[in-house]
Amino acid sequence: MSALFLSNLTLSHYRSHKRARLSLDGRPVAIYGPNGAGKTNILEAVSILSPGRGLRRASSQDMTRRPEALGWKVTAELDALGQRHEIETWSEGGASRQTKIDGKAAPQIALGRINRVLWLIPAMDRLWIEGAEGRRRFLDRATLSFEPTHAEAVLTYEKAMRERNRLLKDMVRDAHWYAALERQMADAAAAIHSNRAAALARLSAAQQEAETAFPTATLALTHAEPSCDAPEDAEAMRAAFADSRSRDIAAGRTLVGPHRADLEAVFAAKGVDAKDCSTGEQKALLISLILANGRALKADIGAAPILLLDEVAAHLDAGRRAALYEEICALGCQAFMTGTGPELFEELDDRAQYVEVTEDNGVSQASQK
Repeated sequence: MSALFLSNLTLSHYRSHKRARLSLDGRPVAIYGPNGAGKTNILEAVSILSPGRGLRRASSQDMTRRPEALGWKVTAELDALGQRHEIETWSEGGASRQTKIDGKAAPQIALGRINRVLWLIPAMDRLWIEGAEGRRRFLDRATLSFEPTHAEAVLTYEKAMRERNRLLKDMVRDAHWYAALERQMADAAAAIHSNRAAALARLSAAQQEAETAFPTATLALTHAEPSCDAPEDAEAMRAAFADSRSRDIAAGRTLVGPHRADLEAVFAAKGVDAKDCSTGEQKALLISLILANGRALKADIGAAPILLLDEVAAHLDAGRRAALYEEICALGCQAFMTGTGPELFEELDDRAQYVEVTEDNGVSQASQK
């Protein structure tokens, strides 16, 4: 069966790791060690082998190892649906990140065409009760896994919106200055909405189609403005931008569009909004959605995405933890998981590879067991 996994991963001068090399075979990877040893840094390195700024949304300068600050590099061999790719991504002296795929320079968004990575980190535990921005990022990461061109639509939209916002702040009122930007934004907005709606449909179907130990969520995409209820219509979206100019000039920013969308979730079995659920239920809903994303993607392209689950085991009781590992193994995905000790992964036994991370004089050491 085709699979998607990293067979080799090397970190050089990356955060706490002066040099770390892992040889992998596609099984789940259990990474354990004391807090602060550098476990999450390995997961972050994997996350930047996909489009975007990674699971911490950090700058290239933040990723470099101190005190050398020479720059950093992450290289990997990716087995993707029967093909092998070599990925290199690096930064020198805090400069912008550069990427090569199979020895050729490539934009970061090109990584989405060969690699699919999803993650769940402790910072996302408050996803349902904090602002909409985090939920949009969560949805867009899922959407990108289904539709690699989604990143290009988002980048096009955000770039044009920044230009429009500059006009708004300068209180430019001449419609001719806005027309081309708004048409570009409207076309991108239509693609963004269509992609998000399709992703939600796939997530919802995947939850219903499988028996799982985790709760299902009823999902909905909402918008801050009634005029954006159906922004898949590019012409209607362009008209909404034009109609909103006066308000936008007063606000100094764009008030309508997919950047004002929100993801709503309801704990289906209880009919309770996710934001009103207990902390444990909110976490379980997130895990359920990540697993549903993996199942849907496997059905679509023939392989599950790489999963990054930071400290997830520590927040689950033994029953739920065992259920999570069973689902990961049944899915056949390479899941990188972190925890403070090997006992958190004992239910996996030899179904996983094990990596111990320790710290000696500020240098993280990753050794395979």
